[in-house]
Amino acid sequence: MRLRALAKINLGLDILGKRADGYHEVRMIMQTIQMYDVLEIRKTRKPGIFLTANLPYIPTDGRNLVYKAADILMKEFQVKEGLNIKLTKSIPVAAGMAGGSSDAATAFVGVNRIFNLGLTEEELKERAVQVGADVPYCIMRGTALAEGIGEKLTRIPQMPKCYVLIGKPGVSVSTRMAYESISMEGIDRHPDIDGMIRDIEKRDLLSMTQKMGNVFEPGIIRRYPVIQKIKDLMEENGALKAMMSGSGPTVFGIFDDRDKMRAAAAVLRRSRLAKTVFATTIYNRNGGDTNDK
Repeated sequence: MRLRALAKINLGLDILGKRADGYHEVRMIMQTIQMYDVLEIRKTRKPGIFLTANLPYIPTDGRNLVYKAADILMKEFQVKEGLNIKLTKSIPVAAGMAGGSSDAATAFVGVNRIFNLGLTEEELKERAVQVGADVPYCIMRGTALAEGIGEKLTRIPQMPKCYVLIGKPGVSVSTRMAYESISMEGIDRHPDIDGMIRDIEKRDLLSMTQKMGNVFEPGIIRRYPVIQKIKDLMEENGALKAMMSGSGPTVFGIFDDRDKMRAAAAVLRRSRLAKTVFATTIYNRNGGDTNDK
């Protein structure tokens, strides 16, 4: 079984407060894009999970979210056979694009299918939150409002057709550090999440992009000014809006024209501001599930 683990971007990211358990209450609009890692999963007669990865610094034991996801289902259903999983990563690591969470989500889907466990999408999402707050969304995919710590999901209409340019500078940002360093008093502007949802419903891409916002941006940009430089370059070259995804440092630009996006990608590559440059589009859940391709 060969499955795609798709990346996500945050069209809007707001923090409402900190909970007693130390987690933050968030309100986010999530969107899956056509950038992905690949999981190849095979059943084996020998019990256990054998995981390999194409990058030497990726852990292949219980620290890996793919391993954790597979282990949860195999223990719960007392699976006697084993698994051989090959993970090929293309989504940048520690980039604010939920690469690890999407890998785990795809492992949940794959293990459910390969052993015919019969779990529904909702039942998979209930188990997925044990691995990480973004994992249930990565099972669900598409355009969604995420609340709570990110696990309360409401599907919203498909985002209007557009093109997405990804630019990740050669730095990494710890999600834990980003949350620990943000203070509610320091947030001077909250994105208009409700307004964005109305614009998506009306298919008004331009109006939606002008309401986009990420409360992590100011603090992360102060640490890494290159993020602002990438944003400016994208907007100077035709992006309706460029913004940092998640806790960063990846920047994405939204374009209404494929040629403009490709031209901007060429400029960004020449600038050498970004280590990873990737031109793509949004994932259309209604256009067929790419998970099996």
